[in-house]
Amino acid sequence: MSAPSLGRRSVLGLVAVATAAVVVQQWSPWTTSHSSTTAIGPVAASSTPAPREAPRADAVSDRSPGDTSIEDVIAGLRVVDALPDVDGYDRGCGTEKKTGRREACVFGPAWTDDSAAPSSHNGCDTRNDVLGAQLTDVTFKPGTRDCKVVSGTLADPYTGAVIDFTSGRDTSAAVQIDHVFPLSRAWNAGAASWPIDRRTAFANDTALNLLAVDGPANNAKSDSGLDTWLPPNAAFGCDYATRYLTVADTYELAVTTGDVEAARTVCGSTPQGPSTAAGQVG
Repeated sequence: MSAPSLGRRSVLGLVAVATAAVVVQQWSPWTTSHSSTTAIGPVAASSTPAPREAPRADAVSDRSPGDTSIEDVIAGLRVVDALPDVDGYDRGCGTEKKTGRREACVFGPAWTDDSAAPSSHNGCDTRNDVLGAQLTDVTFKPGTRDCKVVSGTLADPYTGAVIDFTSGRDTSAAVQIDHVFPLSRAWNAGAASWPIDRRTAFANDTALNLLAVDGPANNAKSDSGLDTWLPPNAAFGCDYATRYLTVADTYELAVTTGDVEAARTVCGSTPQGPSTAAGQVG
């Protein structure tokens, strides 16, 4: 095993190393008031977030669910019956071979190291940052300064399975990096109006919106919200819902009434006060 260099790896990597012995049933990238586990996983809880202010073009997350209850998160959300279908979403950044059309690249180049996101500008792409932080028993490709992950073990939060990861053309897809709040859904939920720098930071937010997960489970999720998809691992459901809604709250993205209802169901929560989906409806 190639040990991470303190000068090269992010705080995320240090936390991952500290939790290598946590079993699958206990593993969680964060701790919520719903869960009885004391394990702190790869995405560590940050200090209490500062008061909210108008979002900046270069603003990125500086918070995580921590001890926040699901109702506390819901209270600050903008809730709509359904998200609009906003034209213009295009994740690709290349040129279509058949048509010659330049793709819009609306969230910036995939896994770029050049953004305002946490762990950025460290000489390593975002995918490998997440793999290096959230896998255990990690080995790195020699000569990459502990960047390129060639193998490791994932305690998958979505399925509860343990996955032996090996980098390769036919094997890398076994572990994928999921945007908890999907990019295309974020586009419809408000990100279409953001400047490109903020969208790029959102797409590479290792502190809040990215998880290393089972590839098939990630493919099954696709661009779904809480209203249509939850992790097969029921023990992780409330943690996942809390993280999803915290991303929405942090980035001021709209969520649906179905998202809120699903979160309350999986967390065993009930509305506080008047019987509304959240504090801000419409």
